[in-house]
Amino acid sequence: MALILGLESSCDDTSAALVTSDRRILAQAVVGQNQAHQPYGGVVPEIAARAHVEILPALVEQVLGEAKVAVADVDAVAATAGPGLIGGVMVALLAGKGLALATGKPLIAVNHLEGHALSPRLVDPDLGFPYLLLLVSGGHCQLLEVRGVGDYRRLATTIDDAAGEAFDKAAKLLGLPYPGGPAIEELAKNGDPAAVPLPRPLVGSGEPHFSFAGLKSAVQRAVASGSYSPEDIAASFQQAVVDCLVDRTHLALGSTDAPALVVAGGVAANKAIRSALAELAESEGRGFSVPPAWLCTDNAAMIAWAGVERFTQGLTDELDVPARARWPLDESAEKVRGAGVKA
Repeated sequence: MALILGLESSCDDTSAALVTSDRRILAQAVVGQNQAHQPYGGVVPEIAARAHVEILPALVEQVLGEAKVAVADVDAVAATAGPGLIGGVMVALLAGKGLALATGKPLIAVNHLEGHALSPRLVDPDLGFPYLLLLVSGGHCQLLEVRGVGDYRRLATTIDDAAGEAFDKAAKLLGLPYPGGPAIEELAKNGDPAAVPLPRPLVGSGEPHFSFAGLKSAVQRAVASGSYSPEDIAASFQQAVVDCLVDRTHLALGSTDAPALVVAGGVAANKAIRSALAELAESEGRGFSVPPAWLCTDNAAMIAWAGVERFTQGLTDELDVPARARWPLDESAEKVRGAGVKA
């Protein structure tokens, strides 16, 4: 049995966790920074990085204490090495390098997106490869065929905003606090999802990719018109995102024989999105798997589990491995015409 210490600091959540190869989370600690970033309506990289430096050492001590193990007892240290805010990424990676060097244990530099991609397997032992993954978060919106550890084929990506980014921007337009996803979801409970005529970019097209910039602009116009209640705008916006995700995922299911649809990433915590995609999977005769909400957001348990998956295959890294602000899972995928750096 392998015991892996995971470290995560790629955005605005600082986390450490201890996970075993038999899928036990011995301890995990996560400290968010929402209050620090709320006045700015989004994450300020410098504030986030400084907070990681202050918080992470205490979290490592905390999880080791809770699990009653010494750092020398772990089999490897897994740390996020990208993608993300580079200042934040460097905190976990440098901490991981220091612990690996001090203890003589292997270092595993984990792609944060692979952490999300493999996270359902931490809680679903029956989920095998391959599966179709909808990775939907604040910075990414992609459909990937997950064929194995380190083996990914990108089927679709966003050509502009990610879904989570659109949630944050729509929330800001409505005067809601950061992070926008939970705030929109709560407000939408009291709204009419058909009240505001919002677009569904690329829905019905043969192009497999996502686009949310136009939807965000439509929300801006709806707010400025003064014709709709915030509740109706929130509900209509959420429904538009659901429709886009379902349509694009349905198209991708037609290009893979993967027996299961898996959803991961922070936006996967949204109940309306989870429910609609579960219905899609059932209608297509595919299995469906989504991690619990706490495992969808950024956390070190998924990084430690990705470390387990890589460690058991002998995949470790040298101490000079670099931090990366951008790190696609499918590095061979062609750049999408019109897409920005998030593709």
